[in-house]
Amino acid sequence: MDNILKIKNLTGGYNRKKIIENINIEIPEGSITALIGLNGAGKSTTIKHILGLLRPMEGEIIVDNKTITRDNESYRRSISYIPESPVLYEELTLEEHINLTAMAYGLDMEETWKKADILLNLFKLKDKKKFFPVHFSKGMKQKVMIICAFLVEPKLYIIDEPFLGLDPIAINDLINLMCDRRVNGASILMSTH
Repeated sequence: MDNILKIKNLTGGYNRKKIIENINIEIPEGSITALIGLNGAGKSTTIKHILGLLRPMEGEIIVDNKTITRDNESYRRSISYIPESPVLYEELTLEEHINLTAMAYGLDMEETWKKADILLNLFKLKDKKKFFPVHFSKGMKQKVMIICAFLVEPKLYIIDEPFLGLDPIAINDLINLMCDRRVNGASILMSTH
């Protein structure tokens, strides 16, 4: 079985201040892995390095046999990310968020909407396509992030605090989605306390 994520001797942080040091992680294909730790332990810092938002001081990060320095675009397309706090565009409707996700990842629009309709129905947002998600509740905003992330079928899903703000039914639906993607070869890395 191949490793989807390999982190080798990663040292990094912010403004030349080390937050994480000599981190080594291997996540095999088709696995669900959790980063568990106290506040300030470096979970989010590690995730930011994987996403390419921070540059490592030392070490290497490989996702699906790609590094961000050798193949930036392909590396980034290998990852789908759900942040702890939803990041939404004020001026876009739910429908437009879905269209933007499809365009950003170069997805076929017709296929994307087949998947989107299933996910919208699953998360009970089918009648909200013309609404602006910035006005949704915290849990509904998180559902928008989940829908957009699962429209993409990357090798690695990174989910920061996956169940925060979700109701029990949505938590169960997310767990089922993660298990389904795992069975189909994707790996999931989640961060939690």
